[in-house]
Amino acid sequence: MDKIYLSSPHMGGDELTYVNEAFDTNWIAPLGKNVTLFEKKVTDFVNTTAGCAVSSGTAGLHLSLDLLGVKRGDVVFCSSLTFAASAFPITYLGAEPVFIDSDTETWNMSPAALRRAFKEYHRLGKLPKAVVIVNLYGQSADMDKLLPICEKYNVPVVEDAAESLGAVYKGKMSGTFGRLSFFSFNGNKIITTSGGGMIVSSDAGLIEHGLKKATQAREDTGYYEHKEIGYNYRLSNISAGIGCGQMNIINERIEKKRDIFKRYIRHLSHIPGISFMPETADTFHTRWLTTLRLDPSVVKVTPAEIINILQSENIEARHVWKPMHMQPVYSGCDYFEHGPDCSKILFEEGLCLPSDTHMTHGDIDRVSLIIKEAVLGTVLSE
Repeated sequence: MDKIYLSSPHMGGDELTYVNEAFDTNWIAPLGKNVTLFEKKVTDFVNTTAGCAVSSGTAGLHLSLDLLGVKRGDVVFCSSLTFAASAFPITYLGAEPVFIDSDTETWNMSPAALRRAFKEYHRLGKLPKAVVIVNLYGQSADMDKLLPICEKYNVPVVEDAAESLGAVYKGKMSGTFGRLSFFSFNGNKIITTSGGGMIVSSDAGLIEHGLKKATQAREDTGYYEHKEIGYNYRLSNISAGIGCGQMNIINERIEKKRDIFKRYIRHLSHIPGISFMPETADTFHTRWLTTLRLDPSVVKVTPAEIINILQSENIEARHVWKPMHMQPVYSGCDYFEHGPDCSKILFEEGLCLPSDTHMTHGDIDRVSLIIKEAVLGTVLSE
């Protein structure tokens, strides 16, 4: 049978119009009308002031941290339950990541753990230069609780909205809470540019500086002069053309993602031992990926076993992100727990289901039936 993917690129139809125009006008390199238009489409969508399209979400975080002055020897707090790209740019700059646990209410950064981390590093006289707050799987972190903690210590936030374009927190769009925020347009995201990202901010001056640094920090002279270190991070006009077409159907894609989640809920939510990632009060979760937990006190089957069963049926599923504090490369870094180690628990019990917008109802029903049979065959008797 045809493979069912976790989350594959899904074109809307208008992408080639923008791409062909780039070819017709010979604007195939970085910069061009598509780049400017794509930045406008994204910033208008999330209702913020300015954006800078870059080559990847990782580049967006690297550039954001650099713009905030992070340098060698600094400390940066970062969510632990996330993809490694949320932490790697901290290391690129020679800074020291300190990882913060999640809570089970949001699966995102724990305010209690963040508060303890600030108290400890204030005591040490080594406050972080920035805090990277991740919005996981399409849901915003609890900003009303997290931002005041950072503000108390006058530390700026970089909002990692790589997975949460289109999410809403208490009436405000994800990607508008940080001093700088960034999105990813990797092939598996809600919309894609094949690879790419964007930093956004209400501070137009900061984004203007980012635009300069993303184009090798060239000074405005008649020759190549550089007063600071820059990067080759701008998104190509071709990729931006794909992004322009994708932005035309973003609401459609979000609606489909949520429909996929609702169908999984209909099939699986009543089964003992299964619970889904919550949608917290006054928020809008895009359900970029539908994620669930398997309670080991109720069922014997593990996420790894479910993944293998699905793989044997040509269906792609994945573990929840392995937390950064559990990664060998970061084994020496500080970590502040929520209470129990929630990030570790969510990793061990969590499962990302196929959430591909190409999926039919029949595909979702098939995946659900396989999971249902696997779990019900292992439910522990009381």
